[in-house]
Amino acid sequence: MAQVGLKVLLLRATPDPDEVVALGARLCYAQADLDSLRERVETSDQRAYVERVMARGHLSVTEHASFTFAVEGVSRALLAQLTRHRIASFSVQSQRYVSMADGFDYVIPPSIEALGEDAAREFAHQMDTMHAWYIRWQEKLGGAGENANQDARFVLPNAAATRLVLTMNARELMHFFELRCCNRAQWEIRELAWRMLAECRKAAPALFGNAGPACLRGACPEGKNTCGRMEEVRRKHESL
Repeated sequence: MAQVGLKVLLLRATPDPDEVVALGARLCYAQADLDSLRERVETSDQRAYVERVMARGHLSVTEHASFTFAVEGVSRALLAQLTRHRIASFSVQSQRYVSMADGFDYVIPPSIEALGEDAAREFAHQMDTMHAWYIRWQEKLGGAGENANQDARFVLPNAAATRLVLTMNARELMHFFELRCCNRAQWEIRELAWRMLAECRKAAPALFGNAGPACLRGACPEGKNTCGRMEEVRRKHESL
């Protein structure tokens, strides 16, 4: 049993995603055949063209590029939020087939850590208590195994850490970043979103150059609920 931190890896991305998007966009407006379009895209820098496509809002072509991430050190509370983004594919460590008999890692909210060492120890003790409950129910239900695990897990907390692989296309990622990089997003999924955005910008700078919360591109859409820290957000984005 241990406190864990977030780790994000970009496992795979569509090769040359900016070129794939550029080819899709050019095909919509060109009489040229596929070989000619492909040669044109592969023999010249497509960044400026892709940026113009994005500025015009021709976003359907961005769906041709996809990105797959591995994530660990996140809570089951985050998982509940993440899977609301339905245009995505998820593979998640199972609490049914994976026994927590040897303990489970967990995430401590920064607000609790900020209360001091005593609060952090109290939180860790509560995790130990819930693990003891889990073990007790496992034993009563017949010992470690999927039939026992699937019901013993009901006493595990939202803080329990998990691992997952997720895949999104570029358009859905842009939507994800707009919502979840916002300061009004919950702290854990916001941290995940910024980490993912940094990886996407390395892999596809033209596609994700302006991706992020809506306040990067204009006024904050949150109205009276705005965080009031637009300039700070923009500086953070520039530093990626």
